[in-house]
Parts: sequence; structure tokens; C-alpha cells
Amino acid sequence: MRRFSIAIALTSLLGLTLSGSPRTAAAASFDCERADLAADEKVICDTRTLNDADVKMVTTFDILTSLMAMGNRGKLQDEQSVWLKRRQACGEDVECLRAAYGERLKQLDEAYKNLNRPL
Repeated sequence: MRRFSIAIALTSLLGLTLSGSPRTAAAASFDCERADLAADEKVICDTRTLNDADVKMVTTFDILTSLMAMGNRGKLQDEQSVWLKRRQACGEDVECLRAAYGERLKQLDEAYKNLNRPL
């Protein structure tokens, strides 16, 4: 049986759900209509590829946390908090944000590959 990575599966799913849809008022992890958006959040809301990366990241994160045992789930949540601080440090730098999302998605994909599975 072939094992596909979670990133590939989510990419296909997101391609079906996001193609042709108008810009939404929210990225997956925050509300783009909030008055107090941080600089990184404004850029993510205004840049479709970053918005899509945010949707993919938070969806992957949510799926992973639901599949993990409590101890590993806490570790993944702690890593997410550290990553969010790094993302926020990018401010309005689009390339920095793209790199941050690329890095985090690779980390989440690796976490999926390393999940303990029953035999």
C-alpha cells in the first residue's frame, strides 16, 4: 500500500476547495476583519498565496494534533507557539513569510511521517 504524505493530500483537498473562490475575510488561524491585525497578519490577508499557506498550515496542524497522543500533542503545540513568534518577526516581509510557512509545513509533514501507527 502506498503511503502519501499529509501535505500532498491536503494540497489536493485545498486545491478543490479554494480554486475559484473569492478572497475570504479570514485566514484559517485568524480573522482578517479584526481592527488590530499585526503587520504579518495584514500581509497574509492581502496575499492570496500566504493566505492559502496559512489555511494549509493550520489544517495540517489541526489534523496532526487530533492524531497524536497527549504528550506529543503538547510538544507540537509548543513548537507552533515558537513558530508563530518567528512568523510575527517577519512583519511585512513577504519572502520571509513564505519561507516561514514553507519551513513549518515541512516540519508538520515530517511530524506526520513520524506518527506512531499500529501495526
